[in-house]
Amino acid sequence: MSNRRKIYEGKAKTLYEGPQPGTLIQHFKDDATAGNGKKHEIIDGKGVLNNRISEYIFSNLNRLGIQTHFIRRLNMREQLIKEVEIIPLEIIVRNFAAGSLVKRLGLEHGTRLPRSIIEFCYKDDDLGDPLVSEEHITAFGWASPAELDDIMSIAVRVNDFLVGLFMGVGIQLVDFKIEVGRHFEGDLMRIIVADEISPDSCRLWDIKTNRKLDKDLFREGSEGMIDAYREVAQRLGILNETENALSTGPRLVT
Repeated sequence: MSNRRKIYEGKAKTLYEGPQPGTLIQHFKDDATAGNGKKHEIIDGKGVLNNRISEYIFSNLNRLGIQTHFIRRLNMREQLIKEVEIIPLEIIVRNFAAGSLVKRLGLEHGTRLPRSIIEFCYKDDDLGDPLVSEEHITAFGWASPAELDDIMSIAVRVNDFLVGLFMGVGIQLVDFKIEVGRHFEGDLMRIIVADEISPDSCRLWDIKTNRKLDKDLFREGSEGMIDAYREVAQRLGILNETENALSTGPRLVT
């Protein structure tokens, strides 16, 4: 990618200018971070797995009519995506009590919630991505009331799809976060799903054992993060069970 102009570099991905106007190339790095970057390691193969898992999920969302920025996978680490104007929010959908919700409300870890709950955080690492309300979002102009309605509708539809997808392979979707952006086509503007959906952005537990298959393994200093990501890919039918993602890099099913 040395001949491409870098547009943005985040903790886990880098964006480059795309081959056509209105497109970008999203490169998945092997960097693993937690605590807004306070903890940082390079995990060999992580970017390859997240690229392919996110491709699989976004392709299915597109087929269901839930529009995303994903166009196609270019290689093991890169995707061609639509350029969007990112709305500075993390949209979190919770099905079970975990993470900060447990700390804030004193709930028992793993409690099934009465219904799925949508929360919003303002994207600002310096502030620690604080929790914000719908009032904050509309008052500060991060999204209009109509856009917020669209965002919440998208979040519910994505949750319905992901719950079924993961349940079908023996995985409980505890919670997840997405980002969205404004995509402009002429005079038409549409809110679409952006960024990625992968074990980096989801809490995934084995249904039978509650064994974690997500980034919490890294956050908590546990071993086996890349093995867990590889297992998710294998269960989804993306990665052959006999392939070794650690020694050779993930070899993906086409």
